[in-house]
Amino acid sequence: MSHTDIKSLDEFKILARKKTHRVLFNYFSTGAGDDQTLEDSKAAFKRFRLKPRIFRSDPNPDLGVSIQGHPIRVPFGIAPTAIQASAHPDGESATAKAAEGFGTIMILSSVSQTTIEDVRKSAPNAHLWMQTYVFKDRRNTIDIVRRAEKEGFEAIVVTVDSPVMGRFSQIRVKYEEFKEDESEEQEKQNIPMKSLVNVRGCPSDIERAKAAGDVNITQYVRNQIGESYPKWEDLASLRKLTNLPIILKGIISAESAREAVAAGVQGIIVSAHGGRQLDGVQAPIEALPEIVDALTGSNVEVYLDGGVRSGRDVFKALAIGAKAVFIGRPIIWGLICDGTSGVKQVLQHVEDELVNTMSLCGCNRVAEITPSLVMHESQVLSKL
Repeated sequence: MSHTDIKSLDEFKILARKKTHRVLFNYFSTGAGDDQTLEDSKAAFKRFRLKPRIFRSDPNPDLGVSIQGHPIRVPFGIAPTAIQASAHPDGESATAKAAEGFGTIMILSSVSQTTIEDVRKSAPNAHLWMQTYVFKDRRNTIDIVRRAEKEGFEAIVVTVDSPVMGRFSQIRVKYEEFKEDESEEQEKQNIPMKSLVNVRGCPSDIERAKAAGDVNITQYVRNQIGESYPKWEDLASLRKLTNLPIILKGIISAESAREAVAAGVQGIIVSAHGGRQLDGVQAPIEALPEIVDALTGSNVEVYLDGGVRSGRDVFKALAIGAKAVFIGRPIIWGLICDGTSGVKQVLQHVEDELVNTMSLCGCNRVAEITPSLVMHESQVLSKL
């Protein structure tokens, strides 16, 4: 299906649901607790209203931006998402090829089913960032950072909102249920269940886990993430390990943003982990204004992920002050539907909507997307 036939990214989700196993679909779709944060992260964008300007638009607005010193064709990229080879046989390599062809950034999850090296080989010219956790055994983190640096990745993204696991244990039960389901549906889908190949900094421990029955090391990785309890000194050690920019992902408050600046990071991603960790936190788009304000005057770039479902959502985040936006679940829906081509269609749909919104709001460059073009509904109501 061509992206021109798609009216919204939710249609990719509907198509993906028809093409994949119900348990796998639930793994990618669900959030923590009551799904409050998951749902509110999407709904919150609608609480921001646009204030277009007139007589300013030119044909073909310029979407290019510079992110961490690298020119990027569009101000949105691909957020890290785990186990993509379970969504499509080509997995993370397919997504990387789409990012490369589209001229944007892909953040590779450390909980992936394709190695750092193979992802780079599949997309030699892609802008790739490497996501990692501060794992319980820090050797796993060190190994991932060193390998990413060797393969020419452009930044290290440290997920900081998981000192323990939120709902991952429940998600894992669903994932294990899928592994054990020998139904005709699964056979028809022919979706491979592959090992988590990038957490390999402690070979002897991993071999023991496999020998004990944890063949795909899902339990080992879960324990490495969920029992890590990282501290600021871990970040200081990481800064000594690499010269790559360090981006902290999972900041949702101005206080934490200021602490990140003091710690010397180069960027933060305002994120609620796709609603999969602590349920009930503020939607990222509504946390963004306070964080942008707190970082005024610093050189730290601010990005956002969470709830992005349209080019209008991207526009609103840019207007509030995000340097770029990262998209998660819709990328997976595109990947399930048609691999690299499906991901490209999702990205193209977002670009088309962003171009349309810019033109209707009188913006010919990303730099012209300013706070004056957006208003929260609470401000609208206060004037009534």
